[in-house]
Amino acid sequence: MSSNPVAEAVASLMPRAREELTELVAFKSVADFDQFPRSESEGAARWVADALAAEGFEDVALLDTPDGTQSVYGFLPGPQGARTVLLYAHYDVQPPLDEAGWTSPPFELTERDGRWYGRGTADCKGGLIMHLLALRALKADGGVPVHVKVIAEGSEEQGTGGLERYAEAHPDLLAADAVVIGDTGNFQAGLPTATATLRGMTLVRVEVDTLEGNLHSGQFGGAAPDALAALVRVLDSLRAEDGSTTVDGLVCETRWDGVEYAEEQFRKDARVLDGVELIGSGSVADRIWARPAVTVLGIDCPPVVGATPSVQASARALVSLRVPPGVDAAEATKLLQAHLEARTPWGARVRTEQVGQGQAFRADTTSPAYTAMAEAMAVAYPGQEMQYAGQGGSIPLCNTLASLYPQAEILLIGLSEPEAQIHAVDESVSPEELERLSVAEALFLRNYAAG
Repeated sequence: MSSNPVAEAVASLMPRAREELTELVAFKSVADFDQFPRSESEGAARWVADALAAEGFEDVALLDTPDGTQSVYGFLPGPQGARTVLLYAHYDVQPPLDEAGWTSPPFELTERDGRWYGRGTADCKGGLIMHLLALRALKADGGVPVHVKVIAEGSEEQGTGGLERYAEAHPDLLAADAVVIGDTGNFQAGLPTATATLRGMTLVRVEVDTLEGNLHSGQFGGAAPDALAALVRVLDSLRAEDGSTTVDGLVCETRWDGVEYAEEQFRKDARVLDGVELIGSGSVADRIWARPAVTVLGIDCPPVVGATPSVQASARALVSLRVPPGVDAAEATKLLQAHLEARTPWGARVRTEQVGQGQAFRADTTSPAYTAMAEAMAVAYPGQEMQYAGQGGSIPLCNTLASLYPQAEILLIGLSEPEAQIHAVDESVSPEELERLSVAEALFLRNYAAG
């Protein structure tokens, strides 16, 4: 990175950034209070609020959102007449999954091979640190040239819509000229990337019942309808032979027209085992950014250890459906529920329940804010031109903000490049990416103020 005061300021702040990220990662802030204590999320929220207050933010508040979680808000005034920029990240994280599978404890930041490991380092506690670094660097080099609002969400990973509903009820709170969503990532480490699209999502819980209670498989198996077998069959109906998603009535053969994703690179990034085929049709970019994708997130059934010779009376699953821009998530939910109900075999009783939903998003990459970000990225990543990629994941707040503030320019950047392995064991962040993107964000704020 070429020497400039902002870059030098960020570099000098990196040891402090590591200390702060270590503190933040230590909170087990999973917004599923059946699994993790509410106090862990509340502690993380207070940490963020204290950090904003220490930076001179005004009106710092813990917002009690309708889903029972807290979002953190703060306002940092800039020069009179300046533009307003909203910086977003979330402090809640995914569960660590198999803690025994982690090389180091998931809630202890650990440096290894030049990366910082821990749940939330990239998704998205690192995004909060990125915002703080950018603002501190600007303060060290003449001041922050825009009004800044920060919103840190407490339930993004759950998809329960708390912040979206709160923003709709308080439409002036997050109003801004531009929004930087710090929750995506570069296409590859070292390749500056703005995310142009996000898939929407829906979560549906399906439960199948066939008997009043479990039965001995030797005495009744072969004629008694097995709820687990019925569930397996209906879940299988969600995929074609090649693995493509097949939900009755949901048709999408959209093609991706941005940066392409080489199949071999994808296999490496996704850690696909040798000899195992990829699923679906079209290019990799088509499949992960431009088309629907169904995933069975979990099944309630007896574990193998301790299983008894029984025909199961009940079984249930949680199904996720990602939908691309142009497909309404609410309509996709209805189609998914209708499919599950219609395809359940043997007259088994079936119930479906929507438990989460978010709309897809498409950014206007021709806006002045994108020009300002491209110029900033070129300085932070010398010799590299900013690329546009899609994101298979969902950030439901994006569409809420776009609806509430149609004139706002929304940019998506972040630390979740493929090596970060977000949502998986051994999630990590590259300190170099954190440093470069903090420089880019600081320079963007300066460019945008001058534009």
